[in-house]
Amino acid sequence: MQGLADSFWRAAAYCLHPRVIALSLLPLVVSGGLVFGLMYFFWADANAAVRATLEGWHLVDSLLQWLDTMGLQAFRSVLTIIIVLAGVLPVVILLSLLLVALCMTPAIVRLVAERRFPLLEKKRGGTLIQSVGASLAATLIALVLLVLSIPLWLIPPLVMVLPPLIWGWLTYRVFGFDVLAEHASAEERRALLKEHRVPMLAMGVVCGYLGAAPSLIWAFSAMAMALAPFLVLVSIWLYTLVFAFSTAWFAHYALAALQARRAREPVAISEVLSGT
Repeated sequence: MQGLADSFWRAAAYCLHPRVIALSLLPLVVSGGLVFGLMYFFWADANAAVRATLEGWHLVDSLLQWLDTMGLQAFRSVLTIIIVLAGVLPVVILLSLLLVALCMTPAIVRLVAERRFPLLEKKRGGTLIQSVGASLAATLIALVLLVLSIPLWLIPPLVMVLPPLIWGWLTYRVFGFDVLAEHASAEERRALLKEHRVPMLAMGVVCGYLGAAPSLIWAFSAMAMALAPFLVLVSIWLYTLVFAFSTAWFAHYALAALQARRAREPVAISEVLSGT
């Protein structure tokens, strides 16, 4: 527990490092370009299609008509925009996560290693191809789970539980591999991920809830819908910072665990030799 808290505060401090802030802008530029491109070409058509679909469902249309009689005519447009954003944001966030894994994660791990673990031997137990493959596989599984779980988001408690849990599992799978790829051997990495599975999964779930926090900016006012393209961009940057924090947290925790494991190895070997 002490290792979790210590690595948490170290990771928070690293998010203020100029190099980390600069690195967070790259996924922002790429994802931002994608978002504005999608909105420019498909925003109006997507809203029209979702609105027509909602009005085609008798129960939903009856509810919307009742809200209209209550003076809440704007809710029809707001609901349409929320549904469109709910479909777009997961894809953009997953793309940001992949960009973080490929671009930011190695740089942040190197920064943590240089400043805190300069003497830690690099055994390079994971290759770039393995990292990309593991990230793509985990991302695909998470995307499928997110799509399948969307109907359950209409149940108030589950919308606060399911997405963070899925993000948490994905964060654990992606960052758990990537932060150990350069310094740990394949055997050490497998042993550490198994030995520290519970705390790392807990870290992933916490990061999942932190990743849900930027969505709160949509709840401030109806003006959020009018400023949707710009708020999506702000959300992406906040998500990227959360991912950067997650990388630093996993790097501090995993590299400290690797260093402690190697420090225990000579003791274990000497005990075996003395026993023989």
